[in-house]
Amino acid sequence: MPGRDVNHTTVTEFILLGFGRGPGLQVVPFVMFLVIYIITVLGNTILVLTITASSQLHTPMYFLLMNLSLLDLCYSSLIAPRAMASFLTDIKTISYRGCATQLFFFALFVSTEAFILTAMAYDRYTAICNPLLYPTTMSKPVCIQLVVGSYLCGSVNAMVQTSFTFTLCFCGSNEIDHFFCDVPPLLNLSCTDTDINQMVLFALSSVIIVSTSLLILISYVYIISAVLQTRSAAGRHKIFSTCTSHIVAVSLFYGTVSFMYAQPSSLSFPDQSKVVSVFYTLVIPMLNPFIYSLRNKDVKEALRRTIGFFF
Repeated sequence: MPGRDVNHTTVTEFILLGFGRGPGLQVVPFVMFLVIYIITVLGNTILVLTITASSQLHTPMYFLLMNLSLLDLCYSSLIAPRAMASFLTDIKTISYRGCATQLFFFALFVSTEAFILTAMAYDRYTAICNPLLYPTTMSKPVCIQLVVGSYLCGSVNAMVQTSFTFTLCFCGSNEIDHFFCDVPPLLNLSCTDTDINQMVLFALSSVIIVSTSLLILISYVYIISAVLQTRSAAGRHKIFSTCTSHIVAVSLFYGTVSFMYAQPSSLSFPDQSKVVSVFYTLVIPMLNPFIYSLRNKDVKEALRRTIGFFF
């Protein structure tokens, strides 16, 4: 089909519309993104440095938390600076390859985060339900394998989503009604049948979300059972304090991601999708350092020591 090849090469760049159409500055989104991004970078960087500098925090739980912060830094930095540049200037274009690259790494980071959150739930389950086996079950090699496995699973999802999306023909409008290159707005832009792509997006996203959330749920069923068997009020409080932060982070992440990717495209609306996208690409990475720090005495003490060392 020669026409298919010609059509596929007609679009060499895309226009990211952001939160408005046509030329003009988008000052309000720029200021909002700038404030959120600065807090995200500072919060996650401080948390990574604190965990690295404090020997007390060299445990599996904080090793996984450090990797979560690095992921939050990566995918917020992948999106926010590029979006802010387009808000503040009339240069809203992104090249075809640049769009594919942004989509690949975003899919990699966001799906890897789901697996890292699952590994963190497994860590809490092992520490609370099998404390005697914890040193061997969550040894350093095992932690590294969990992180590497999370990235490998994320890479598979990213490769499938990116390859399926960019084998489509884009022969009409090149205006993406979004502030970054994501699968749903790109599918809406294609001039060919996207039924298979919609099925792949829905199936892969559902498998990742359902499987990881189910594993997290099973972990917490065992944890709650262990809590109920604990007679000491102080012991129950300690268990809840170590798990509450993770439960809050999981609820925020899965709630917004499920809304975006685990529902039929006919039920989604561009304006709603953009608002939800801001939440899980910028707001959640900004909140995670605070969620994991405010109720954690070890992190707060290590943070005070780290700040005292530099000042």
